[in-house]
Amino acid sequence: MAKLIDEFRKGWQGVAPPSLSLSIAFAVACLLLATLARWGLAHVRPDVYFTPYFPAVFFAAAFGGLRVGVVTALIGGVLGVLVNFGDAYPDRARFALLALYWGVSALTIWGVEHYRTMLAEQHRISKRLIEEEDYRKLLVAELQHRLKNKLSTVHAVLHQVLHDQPEVWARIDPRLRSLATADDLISRIDRAGCDIRDLLIAELGPYGHVRFTLNGERLFLPPKLAVTLSLMFHELATNAGKYGAFSAPRGLLQVSWTVNDDRLTVTWDETEGPSIDKVSEPGFGTKLLKSALSAFDGKSEISYLKTGLHCIMQCRIPKSG
Repeated sequence: MAKLIDEFRKGWQGVAPPSLSLSIAFAVACLLLATLARWGLAHVRPDVYFTPYFPAVFFAAAFGGLRVGVVTALIGGVLGVLVNFGDAYPDRARFALLALYWGVSALTIWGVEHYRTMLAEQHRISKRLIEEEDYRKLLVAELQHRLKNKLSTVHAVLHQVLHDQPEVWARIDPRLRSLATADDLISRIDRAGCDIRDLLIAELGPYGHVRFTLNGERLFLPPKLAVTLSLMFHELATNAGKYGAFSAPRGLLQVSWTVNDDRLTVTWDETEGPSIDKVSEPGFGTKLLKSALSAFDGKSEISYLKTGLHCIMQCRIPKSG
């Protein structure tokens, strides 16, 4: 019985076509119910011959397909002509109604079959998308694993080469660790999202917690926005380490954020860094910073002040990832 119910459920949802025997049994049940309804209506309107069979045709076609729907419509028409629940007998008017009933039934069956075809195509596309998504996740996981191994190899090689140059190693080691942390973070938040404070601490921590301050309330970011901001924060932190506040002994960074309705504003302020005399042509990092938030109805404004780099990031916080 459970197997029969499961087959019926899958057939009705369009997951798998039902067996011919189950389709015929369902059509017979629909015809019996329609005839019973017609018998009940006959006590009020004896001249209702075919109307109760329209639902039977619709449900039989929706469940069993084109052939079952056609057979149901034909049998329903025959029952409407031959079975009487009163004194009336078949006449020309009834045969005219029969032709109309079959015409409407044909349109109903065509519409249902068209919907079933679309539904089957949708299921096929959904299944293909799920398979491709699983493959993408597997591929990304493999690439992340290989990248992590390469970073570990580079880290070990440089540590060995710079063993007798501790000052140089002390400058390189935090940056390599920052790259590894960023990769792990992006992999993790791509699935679950994270708090903006945790995101910033993970990105800025390698440069020393005394070098930056964070101002803002706890704010959980959905996955897609968290990944985008992670890439932007990593780019800004890398630039700060190369040319900005983190490259100077007394350089400091302050990051603050506010939320107004569903709009997020993040302010990145560097101070006490080296003076910026000349701004080079925009590279990949600058283009990333200026365009990354467009998908969230946002933008970034970058200013090179005498006190250091100043960046304002604004975007909409999506309700879901």
